[in-house]
Amino acid sequence: MVHVARTTPPHLAFSSLESFDSDVRMCFSNCVATDISDVAWKQAQLGLSYGGLGLRSISHHSCAAYIASLSFSGLGSADNPHLMRSIVKYNGLVSPPDGISVESILASPIPQRILSQRLDDHSFGLVIAAATDADKARLLSTSAPHAASWLSVVPSIGHHAATCRRGGDVVIRHNRLLDVVLSFCHQAHIAARLEAGSGLTPGLDRARPADVLVRDWAQGKPAAFDITVTSPLTPAILAEASRRVGAAAEAAENRKHTANDPKCAELGWRCVPLAVETYCNWGEEARGTFALLATRLAFGSSSFRKARVISDMFGRLNITLVRAIARAILARTVIPSDFS
Repeated sequence: MVHVARTTPPHLAFSSLESFDSDVRMCFSNCVATDISDVAWKQAQLGLSYGGLGLRSISHHSCAAYIASLSFSGLGSADNPHLMRSIVKYNGLVSPPDGISVESILASPIPQRILSQRLDDHSFGLVIAAATDADKARLLSTSAPHAASWLSVVPSIGHHAATCRRGGDVVIRHNRLLDVVLSFCHQAHIAARLEAGSGLTPGLDRARPADVLVRDWAQGKPAAFDITVTSPLTPAILAEASRRVGAAAEAAENRKHTANDPKCAELGWRCVPLAVETYCNWGEEARGTFALLATRLAFGSSSFRKARVISDMFGRLNITLVRAIARAILARTVIPSDFS
């Protein structure tokens, strides 16, 4: 289908491409055993970096594929009516600043990836504009950098399961993330240990505000890593989270600093909150901390190696988080007695 989209004028193949999109939607519905609403399907068709499932519509992106193919092959010209028609259609599917002209793409061809990204930008804006505050908060969180590192962003109704402290799921989730962070430190040959406030050591002592205490982290000072998971759907932050990416994680970081900075100062430590939203968007301080860990893990390697290490780190962290949340949801799911 990609070959067809790149070599056939979109208006000549549109009905066939649209039929293929319909088959993909039906197949996905069968896989998840439920009908998919038009709104949910529009999100699913967005790329992973937009909080979608990457099930892009071939009919929607066919004009981008055709334009890029002609412009890079050198076969495009201002006299080609198919190219002109495709450009008109494309400009109607993107925001005005992202529109193109035949002169511009012939003078400087634009990769299909960029053209499709502009389509996704516009589609994401339309989805956000029609969403409720809760959905906006979820979409902004799932579309944040690294939130899709676990490679499958599925909209979840498990907000209560992800935040409820009954049953011990929150503690289990916290401790599993803690194990991952501690393993990163050890792999980077950084002296780190569980602190008395971690919840994994005998005699819980919140007077020592750290989950992981890292020796000689910055300027000779130890760092108190404190992991916290927060939801952008909680009433106190929902309105702000629906307007700004990372609002919930930022608020969680600020709460940790307010609670822990004075005691850390007494102990000569540096407070480093590692906050993550339930949709896998890590706070700014956490991202900076993991970037430093990645630098040490990839010491002496190329910048490409460091980027790969960062991606792998977030992938491991996020899949740990998602598995823990899925476990909490399943633990609260009532299976019918006649299920077979």
